[in-house]
Amino acid sequence: MNTLEALNRALFLSINATPATPQWQVEVAIAIANDLVYLIPLLLALLWLLGDRRQRDAAVRACCVALLALGFNQLIGLVWMHPRPFMIGLGHTFIEHAPDSSFPSDHATVCASVALTFLLARLWRNGMLVALAGLMIAWARVRVGVHFPLDMAGAAGVACVAYMLVAPLWARAGATLMRVLIALYRKVLAWPINRGWLAP
Repeated sequence: MNTLEALNRALFLSINATPATPQWQVEVAIAIANDLVYLIPLLLALLWLLGDRRQRDAAVRACCVALLALGFNQLIGLVWMHPRPFMIGLGHTFIEHAPDSSFPSDHATVCASVALTFLLARLWRNGMLVALAGLMIAWARVRVGVHFPLDMAGAAGVACVAYMLVAPLWARAGATLMRVLIALYRKVLAWPINRGWLAP
């Protein structure tokens, strides 16, 4: 076992809950690990439905970055299988999970992709909110035993690569894509838009 993997396992064991951990702490970690990520699509939908053009632009770009990054995760998992802690009998696991590759974390990848896109779009409040949620999710998924800490670092790296690839494509085609999406949105949801319930 190399030094990096030894460090990864040591960090995992320092964060991972044990049977002696108070039950309420475990339940909070499980809730964060499983459910907090659903706030991300909710936020993206709200930015589209109620936001201005800059917020909508950032929301769609964040979706593109996250989807590309998740695609990279699938490729990484096919090329290099890194077992989850419970697959090697390390630590304690408090939620069920498929025995697939742990690296990188999909949950952390989504959060990092959206947070990075928002921050670089100067949507500071939204970006910091997603970044904070991402850190909480990353901690919780290690805490409940389904990920290693370096899975989270890998997720951030994948998100950065995905953003760098999407950025030049967005500069060329983003405006056209947004025009098409906004026209479709205004046609499909004309009734609530005309009543002022949604942003035009």
